[in-house]
Amino acid sequence: MAMIFCNTLFSSSPSLSPLTSTRTTPSRFSKRLRVRAQSQSMEDHDDLLRRKFMEFPYVSATRRQLMVDLMSTVEDRLHSKLLPCSLPPDVRNFKNPNGSAEASLHIRSGEKSSPIDFVIGSWIHCKIPSGVSLNITSISAFLNSSTKAPNFVVELIQSSPTSLVLILDLPHRKDLVLNPDYLKEYYQDTALDSHRQSLLKLPEITPYVSPSLFVRSAFSPTASMLKIDVEEEEKLEEILRDHVSPAAKEVLGIWLEHCVREEEQEGKRVMGEEEKLELERRDKSFRKKSIEEDLDSQFPRMFGEEVSSRVVHAIKEAFGVL
Repeated sequence: MAMIFCNTLFSSSPSLSPLTSTRTTPSRFSKRLRVRAQSQSMEDHDDLLRRKFMEFPYVSATRRQLMVDLMSTVEDRLHSKLLPCSLPPDVRNFKNPNGSAEASLHIRSGEKSSPIDFVIGSWIHCKIPSGVSLNITSISAFLNSSTKAPNFVVELIQSSPTSLVLILDLPHRKDLVLNPDYLKEYYQDTALDSHRQSLLKLPEITPYVSPSLFVRSAFSPTASMLKIDVEEEEKLEEILRDHVSPAAKEVLGIWLEHCVREEEQEGKRVMGEEEKLELERRDKSFRKKSIEEDLDSQFPRMFGEEVSSRVVHAIKEAFGVL
């Protein structure tokens, strides 16, 4: 657009015609045009990749709308605290060699002055040899060591049209036994457990127990780790729309108000260097173990060694665990 506007300007104004200007002016002007055009091209490409991520193409309309609403809320509310996504294009969207698996990744780091470390969203689609498809959609937000507040995570895992696993939580970053005030502040006073209890009242929803001891230890006592089993796809859509979606949005709202916003207010508790170092060690250990448990073991099988190596390296770099 800048190029069209400037070409029109040259042709319609004699005073700006390159025939009557000095020899140096067009050169400087052309250079500025090239820089602006390149910048615009990069912005357009970034927008295209973001829209590709926000499509969530392999899931139902209800689930897609939920993920779009959650990611949009995170980015809108944290807009001034987030840097643009800097992942290379072949990491933001990638497939395996035979096209049976595809994924999209969106990571935005936080500004240095903000409590946000980074926000990561993703979707993964994989055709399993048994004939079914695995579809995972997730959004996580991680805080840095300027605050002790919990992180946020929502993940939906589906390998059947009538069955889905939900993980919704504010994972704790302090030992809850040694820090009872932490338990009270972020979990009891916010009534966070009410969302899990409400969902469990539905006959189609039962507790989900992860086979991973690490996963079970990483989530809070109020985590909604649930399995939804229905007889008809329409019922699953109804539960997602009328129950899961409101719960996920309310939990995200609690995180934004009580874990992000409160940390910015005057009078917040100042953390000592030792406590910050302890948080940094715990966060780094959690992230490294998460990658080992999940990506290092599963990605090579889904996407092949070459693609997996490239993507996991970029994730480790964003996580600060290289």
